[in-house]
Amino acid sequence: MRYIVGVMGPAKARKKDIDNARVLGELIARREWVVLTGGRDVGVMDAACQGAKQVPGSLTIGVLPSARERVSKYVDLAIITEMGNARNNVNVMSSNVVVVCGLMGAGTVSEVALALKAGKPVILVGATPAEERFFKKLGGRLIAAVENPEEAIGLMMKQFEQQQPELVQGARSWGGV
Repeated sequence: MRYIVGVMGPAKARKKDIDNARVLGELIARREWVVLTGGRDVGVMDAACQGAKQVPGSLTIGVLPSARERVSKYVDLAIITEMGNARNNVNVMSSNVVVVCGLMGAGTVSEVALALKAGKPVILVGATPAEERFFKKLGGRLIAAVENPEEAIGLMMKQFEQQQPELVQGARSWGGV
């Protein structure tokens, strides 16, 4: 079994969120985990998959709202849902953990809310203090906020180790993470 890490964020993302998503995608792939995104060729979705594809043997999954959307060239497996925004629930429910790079879009915020309702852990990367307070009030222990992708990987390692330590111990380390 490989862990599936949902990397969520807006199509119209800030540079720092795109940079974080790209690094996060690579770090996830170096752990031999799967990167799952919304699959489109824009914003955080594209950047996370692009980062993952820097690692030979990586696997990226894109869950798209419709066949009309342009798929990121970094997606290995595109799942066309024809569900519109309802596909956000597929993204969340298919992920072991949801990592968010940028909270400027309603779609991303809906994914966080769906993850919390499903009891899934959510990691906010680079969130503002107001965003962190808001989501921690909603999600309590399910929400963690970190400054950078490396910290997010550290939290995921702890989370996964609690679930199935034998899988985490076999994962490769990269850059001291």
